[in-house]
Amino acid sequence: MEAVRLIEANRRALAQSQGVPDIVVESWQAQALAQAIGSRLAVTGPPELRGEALGLSEVGGRGCGALGAPALGVGEIRAAQLTEIGDARQALLRLGALLGEVGIALVGIACSADEEGAYWQCMEAIDAADECRDRVLEMLRRLAVREQSVPEPEPDSAAG
Repeated sequence: MEAVRLIEANRRALAQSQGVPDIVVESWQAQALAQAIGSRLAVTGPPELRGEALGLSEVGGRGCGALGAPALGVGEIRAAQLTEIGDARQALLRLGALLGEVGIALVGIACSADEEGAYWQCMEAIDAADECRDRVLEMLRRLAVREQSVPEPEPDSAAG
């Protein structure tokens, strides 16, 4: 499945999450998706994105580790359904928005955590989501620079 569709499915599921366990699962799904998208861009993306994409993959994995693996079947893991990135710019824009939403949701959980372990787990996951978002923003910046440096085609002088 294409990256933008998976990201939008994750955003909808996060928005509809009713309790802490659901929010944690959707936050984990978002981190796993960041990891998968980063891995894919590191291998097949534009050369100027590959370093940041590798970093995105690593930090997404750290975010998954901070939240712990949810009890999901392989078919329920959105990142496992990723088949293509499609429009890298659109995928990164939407992934950045999703990661921001994940951070906000996790802040809510951290603020209401009754035990210190849950609080620190959320803080580590918030830090990972924020760092992922920073990597996404840097890749978007690099794409913009790349698009600006591509020369526009010369108008055909015979047609004018």
